[in-house]
Amino acid sequence: MNLITSTTFMIIIGVIARASSLAFTNISSHSHLLSKHLPPRTLVRPSTTLSMSSSPPSSSSPPYDLLVIGGGSGGIATARRAAQYGAKVAVVERGRMGGTCVNVGCVPKKVMWNAAACMEVLHDMKNFGFKGGAEFDWGFLKGRRDAYVKRLNGIYDTNLKNSAVVKIEGLARLREGGVTVATSTGEVEIDAKNVLLAVGGYPIFPPGDGISENAISSDGFFDLPDLPKKAVVVGAGYIAVELAGVLNTLGSDVTLVLRKDKALREFDDLIRDTLDSEMLRQGISILRNTGGVKSIAETAGSKTVTCADGSVVEGVDCVLMATGRAPLTEPLGLEEAGVSQGPRGHVIVDEYSETTKKGVYALGDVCGNVELTPMAIAAGRRLADRLFGNVKDAKVSYDLVPTVVFSHPPIGTIGLSEEQAKAKYGEDNVKVYRSKFANLWYGVFDIPFDEKPPTAMKMVTVGDNEQVVGLHVIGTAADEMMQGFGVAMKMGATKADFDSSVAIHPTASEEFVTLAPWGLGPQESGAKVSPLNGADVSPKVQSKL
Repeated sequence: MNLITSTTFMIIIGVIARASSLAFTNISSHSHLLSKHLPPRTLVRPSTTLSMSSSPPSSSSPPYDLLVIGGGSGGIATARRAAQYGAKVAVVERGRMGGTCVNVGCVPKKVMWNAAACMEVLHDMKNFGFKGGAEFDWGFLKGRRDAYVKRLNGIYDTNLKNSAVVKIEGLARLREGGVTVATSTGEVEIDAKNVLLAVGGYPIFPPGDGISENAISSDGFFDLPDLPKKAVVVGAGYIAVELAGVLNTLGSDVTLVLRKDKALREFDDLIRDTLDSEMLRQGISILRNTGGVKSIAETAGSKTVTCADGSVVEGVDCVLMATGRAPLTEPLGLEEAGVSQGPRGHVIVDEYSETTKKGVYALGDVCGNVELTPMAIAAGRRLADRLFGNVKDAKVSYDLVPTVVFSHPPIGTIGLSEEQAKAKYGEDNVKVYRSKFANLWYGVFDIPFDEKPPTAMKMVTVGDNEQVVGLHVIGTAADEMMQGFGVAMKMGATKADFDSSVAIHPTASEEFVTLAPWGLGPQESGAKVSPLNGADVSPKVQSKL
C-alpha cells in the first residue's frame, strides 16, 4: 500500500527537521563501497567462474597465490587487494556472494531499521502540526529489500570479474598444498600457496523440546512473509535487541526473553540501563532471569513458549532465537589439516591472521575476534598488503573499534566501559563524564520531560592527562556520531582535545565536546600537533612551485 501524499510530505519534512539528530542512511552507499574497495588497475588475467558448466583447472595448472574460502566481505576484500598486486587469486563460495552482512545481516537489517525509523516519524508527526496516517505493507518492503540485496550480490560478482579473481562454486576442504572443492560435477583438487579461511559463522539454537522445530533464527527473520502479530525474541545480544526493536516499532506485540537480568551485559551500565528502560517505555515486555527457553510447543499454528523458570508465553505467532552464533568450520577439515581451534570452535590466529598451519590464514567471524564486517575487511586488506604488497609487518589493530547497535534508540560505542577501565587501570586512575538530556527533536512535544526519550552519554578517561579510553551514547542519531570520534580516540585524544573542538549547534553530538566541566581539566593533548589554546595545526609544508 502506498503512503498518502500528505504523509509522504510529512516524512520528508520530518527528516529535514531532524537532520541534526537522525540521519536516514542511504543503504545504496554500500554498493559504492563495494565498487571502491581497490583503486583502478590494469587487469592481467581474464576472470572465470568454475561451476557445474565450467571445466575445472587441470592438475598441471600453476597453483594460486591465494585461495580464499568464503565469498563474504572480508574474503572478497582480501582477494581483490591481493589481485591488485598481481597475485593469482580464486574465491570458493557455495552460496550467494556477500556473506552474512549482505544477505542476512547488516544490510537487510538496516533496511528494516530504516522502515521502523519511518514509523517513529509517523508516530511523532502530530507534534509538528501534521495530520493523517499511513498503512505499512510488509510484503512491499520485503520485495524491495530482497531486490536490493540481489543487486548487491551482482555487484560483488562484477567486482570480482573486474579484479580478475576466479570464482569457484562449491564447498572447500583443506588438504596439503591447497583445497579439495566439492562442486556439482564432482571433486576438484586445487593447489594454492596460501589459503584464507573467511567462512564466517551461523546462528545456533539452544537445546530444548521443540525449539529448533518451532523457532526461527535471525536468518529466518528475513524470510518472514508477514509481520507477526505476536512475537517472542530470545536473547540478550545486539541481534536480539535490534530485531525486537524493529518488530515492536512496526506493530508486533513483542516479548524479549532474557536468560539473566538485562540485555547487552558486556556494554557499559549506562547503555544497558537506558536501553532497558526505553524498551519498556516503548511497550516491549521483558522476561528476566528465566534461565532460557525450555521448550516451544505448537498447536494449530499458535506457539507456547515455556522458560526454565516456569514463565510461559502463549498465543505466539513467531519465536525468534538470537542466542548465539558459531563459526562455520565443520566442512573445512581443520583438525586433519593441523589448524587449531579454540574452546568454542573459533580458528586460532596470531596477530598477522595466520593459523597454526603455515600458509593458512583466517579472519572475520570464524576467528571470533571483533565480529564486524569492516573489521574483517580491514584485516583482509592488511593481510594482502603483507603477503603480496611487500608491506612488512602489516597487520590490523583490534583496539578501539567503533560500533553501533541498531536498537530503538540506537547505540554507539567505542573502547572500554567504565567497569572495564577501572579493572584495567585501577579505580583511582579513571575519571568519568556523563550527560543525559532530551534531544531537540522532542522539544515541541507537549509531554512531561521525564516521558521524552532520553539521550545518554558517557566519556571514560584515564590518567593525569585524561586520555579518552571509552565513549558511549544511546539516543536519537547515536548511529551517526561515533565514526569521527573513533578517529580522534585512535589518535590518543584527551578530554582537553574534545573540549578544543567547537561544538556544532544544535546537534546531539555537540554534547561530547561540551561535557561539563568544559575546558577546566588538565590541558594536555594526545595529538602529535596539539590543537590546544588556539594552536595552528595546519600542515607545515613548502610549496613545490
